[in-house]
Amino acid sequence: MTDLRIALYQPDIPGNTGTILRLAACLALTVDIIEPAGFVLSDKNLKRAGMDYLASAVMVRHINWEHFNAWRREQGRRLVLASTRAAIPYTRFDYQPDDILLFGRESAGVPDHVHDMADARVIIPMVEGQRSINVAMSAAMITGEALRQTNVAS
Repeated sequence: MTDLRIALYQPDIPGNTGTILRLAACLALTVDIIEPAGFVLSDKNLKRAGMDYLASAVMVRHINWEHFNAWRREQGRRLVLASTRAAIPYTRFDYQPDDILLFGRESAGVPDHVHDMADARVIIPMVEGQRSINVAMSAAMITGEALRQTNVAS
């Protein structure tokens, strides 16, 4: 059994957030939204990508980074940040069933103080010259690997 979670730091694009909520609903995962978001978190804004899966998605809203970070520390959860500044490829990292996979804003990632507070940082290796992979695609890739390693996807 896993209690893996996906966390989104101040998401910018409702379509990506809706897609991640749909992914989480299909995999029985919780999504933590660290506010403020760059859009109003409403069914109307999330519905296009999330479709009818939003009804079964579990989303927990945190009013800010400090609130989220205090909560996750109380829970004793490890924070694994997806970052283009990381050195460890996401496929070479050892995930735990109760990790929180953190993804930054589409426009700016996470600020340095959040980057520094992560327990681990992973990267999706890309060809040289490319900036980043879409956050919803990144969430799917890294979540899939974490579930595979923790034997949930087998």
